Amino acid sequence: MLFSEVAKQLSFTKAAQALGLSKGYLSQQVKQLESEFKTPLLIRSTRTVKVTEGGKALLAHAEEIKQSMLSVERILRSERDQVSGNIRITAPKLLAQSVVADICQAFKADYPQVTFTLDSSYQQYDLTAADFDLAFRATSTPPENMIAKQLFRYRHICIASPEYLARAGSPISIEELTKHHILAAPHDTYWPLDGQQIGIQAWLVSNDNNLLLSQALQGNGIARLPDYAVKSALNDGYLYEILETVEKPSHNIYLLQPQLIYPPQKVTLFAQFVLAYLKQTSFAGLHIGKQ
Repeated sequence: MLFSEVAKQLSFTKAAQALGLSKGYLSQQVKQLESEFKTPLLIRSTRTVKVTEGGKALLAHAEEIKQSMLSVERILRSERDQVSGNIRITAPKLLAQSVVADICQAFKADYPQVTFTLDSSYQQYDLTAADFDLAFRATSTPPENMIAKQLFRYRHICIASPEYLARAGSPISIEELTKHHILAAPHDTYWPLDGQQIGIQAWLVSNDNNLLLSQALQGNGIARLPDYAVKSALNDGYLYEILETVEKPSHNIYLLQPQLIYPPQKVTLFAQFVLAYLKQTSFAGLHIGKQ
């Protein structure tokens, strides 16, 4: 407060020099304050400035306000810099279950005071309006008003259990898919393979990819799912990829973050951790993106 500096210095000249203001402007601001309070705050003479009783009362309150503001600033700085509290994330359901939850667990091992709220859905929220710190999103055009980090590329691959393939045989061409039991999502009436749209007729259609994966593991047909979601089952031999040499389109997974002047330290560290985690784990084979 300008008045506080004058009251401390007991000189408009010294106060103006300390504040980097003109003496005339400072005097005008103090007069305006006296006008607002309808009481004199300073007694001016040609050589001295004295503080009135009203001025002393105002000065005391001004110091209290200053100390309160400093306390609030320390609290806010501490909350911004400390690695604790809740991180709110939204991610596609299958990605959340097969990848994101494991990343959260690994981060918490390093930072035990952090908790997570993970929205597992296929709804694409507007992070400028929704209450999320980060979003994992499958997209080729991330929003321009977001900080977007490409995490990895993935493909939808055709998979089946060894039991199913022993019973029904393994298709060696995309045309042979019509002879097999197909597990598909509602929108998958065509599978993009080898630059073609292959029409399929599924015996089981479900909007739950976990159900399709479960049915494939039980030997009930061929499913087309993201490679990141079946990587573990492939490595363990519970599933086999079929039509491996057939060309399949690739897609990108991005990490999106609102552009904030002072992002919370926990969010910044988690975003860095995600990239490091993916590079150091088996996801290194899924074309990890660069910042």
